[in-house]
Amino acid sequence: MTDPRDLRVSDAEREHVVSLLNKAVGRGMITLDEFTVRTDTALAAKTRADLNAVLVDLPGMVNNELARERTELKNTMSTTTRKGHWVVPNELVIRNTLGTTNLDFTAAEVPPVVNVDLDVSLGTVKMLLPAGASVDFDAVEITAGEVKDKVRNTAGSPHFQLKGAVRGGTVVIKKKR
Repeated sequence: MTDPRDLRVSDAEREHVVSLLNKAVGRGMITLDEFTVRTDTALAAKTRADLNAVLVDLPGMVNNELARERTELKNTMSTTTRKGHWVVPNELVIRNTLGTTNLDFTAAEVPPVVNVDLDVSLGTVKMLLPAGASVDFDAVEITAGEVKDKVRNTAGSPHFQLKGAVRGGTVVIKKKR
C-alpha cells in the first residue's frame, strides 16, 4: 500500500496551503520572506510530504484538504463537476436542487468505501466509477425519480454505498468504457 505522504497533490491543495501560509503571516507566525520561500515550495510541491513540510512548524495550521473525511457538494440550478485527479472523502454529501452533479471517479484517489448521502430534488447526479467498483443503492428512497444502475455490481472495490432521497430526479451510475 502506498504511504499517504507519497501521494501526489492537486492545484486546489497547493492553493489551500498558500491560504494557510497567508493566515500565518497575518498572525505573526512567519515573516514575509519566509512566506515567499514557503509559498514557492508549496506551489512546486508534488507530494503530500512536500506540501506538509511548509506547515509542520506552524501550530494550528493544518492542511485540512488532505485529511477531509466529509465533503458536501451543494448545487441549486447549477452544475457541479469533479473530474481528473481529486481526493474523494469517506463521506460525500450531495445536495442537488434543479441542477446537475457530475462525478468522475476514474482518475481520483478513492478510499475502499465511499458513503454517498443523496438529497436530490428535480436534479441529476451522474457517477462515473472506476473499473472493478461496486455500488449499493438499496438505502435510497426514490419518489417520482429513478436510479439508472449501469454497473450492476454489488461486490468490488472501491465500494460506493448510496443512501438518502431522490425526489423527481435521476441518478445515473456507470463505468468508463
